[in-house]
Amino acid sequence: MDEAGKIKYWQSMAFRDAEAMMTWLSAIGFVEHATYRDAGVVVHAEWLWPAGGGLMFGQAREGGGIKSTGGSSAYLVAEDPDAVFDKAVAAGARVERAMVDQDYGGRGGTVTDPEGNSWSFGSYQPS
Repeated sequence: MDEAGKIKYWQSMAFRDAEAMMTWLSAIGFVEHATYRDAGVVVHAEWLWPAGGGLMFGQAREGGGIKSTGGSSAYLVAEDPDAVFDKAVAAGARVERAMVDQDYGGRGGTVTDPEGNSWSFGSYQPS
């Protein structure tokens, strides 16, 4: 069983421009597991967060499972959240909440991706 086969929770999103978002996802550290296209349109993609977790997405389109784009949010645990935060901003994200040490432990911050989704990066790992 590969890493994707162990993941039991997959966040799902739709993007207006899935190709551009794949570039952004790669920039912050997601790894492509599978991407399926039909006539050049991304109809289904599975990308992995190396620390654990997966994201399924496709291009927003007629007949697609998710109708809305933007407005989703995700929290990603990272060993170096400052580095991921900086990569996200360098790739076009807007700072929503700067990186700070959290009262409950760890360090975190939040950005908005080019399509309006909120991504928080932190070292806090719930246990």
